[in-house]
Amino acid sequence: MPLTVVLAEDSPLMRDGLVGVLTRFGHQVLAAVGDADALLTAVREFTPDIVVTDVRMPPDNTDDGLRTAIALRRESPTLPVLVLSQYIEQSYAAHLLDLGSDSGIGYLLKDRVSAVTEFVDAVTHVAAGATVVDPEVVRQLLNRRHDPLQRLTPREREVLALMAEGHANAEIARELYVTEAAVNKHVSSILQKLELRLDGQGHRRVLAVLTYLRA
Repeated sequence: MPLTVVLAEDSPLMRDGLVGVLTRFGHQVLAAVGDADALLTAVREFTPDIVVTDVRMPPDNTDDGLRTAIALRRESPTLPVLVLSQYIEQSYAAHLLDLGSDSGIGYLLKDRVSAVTEFVDAVTHVAAGATVVDPEVVRQLLNRRHDPLQRLTPREREVLALMAEGHANAEIARELYVTEAAVNKHVSSILQKLELRLDGQGHRRVLAVLTYLRA
């Protein structure tokens, strides 16, 4: 069954190649964009059957594509998303997969996709609601369980580092140029991910800092 696709890839050569492959197999690429902002706009405009996105792309050239994919899944929990990347961004990859219980999610490594048909099959399966994950991604995500700090996003690790320096939430907000409410949300998420509960053995914020310092 032909699918409608929004594709995000910052390399023009790779982007054109993926468009050609998808078109050759009968799928319709509604938009092929090169940055995360354009991806967000295109998905909201076209409501495709599936999103295929790279991880690292403008505007920041870090993990913009993956963060946008997570944001899109929050907006539309049934939107199938296939991440095709050279990198494994463990924290965000785990977060993306956590959002995948209700609809299709995929995370493939570019240099491990050995055939065109393998890629197209992954697109089809994810669009149909399956979860398709490269075995190397699975291995690294399993290994990260041994280090609780690996559960945190990069921003949460920044917040925890500033907590370890003794900064209050208001000071952390000024340092990171975000609102104090945003910091409060990050701190709450940190405590939850580190599975720190009030048990008479100390304040959770102190325990979180101790976890950071022991890493």
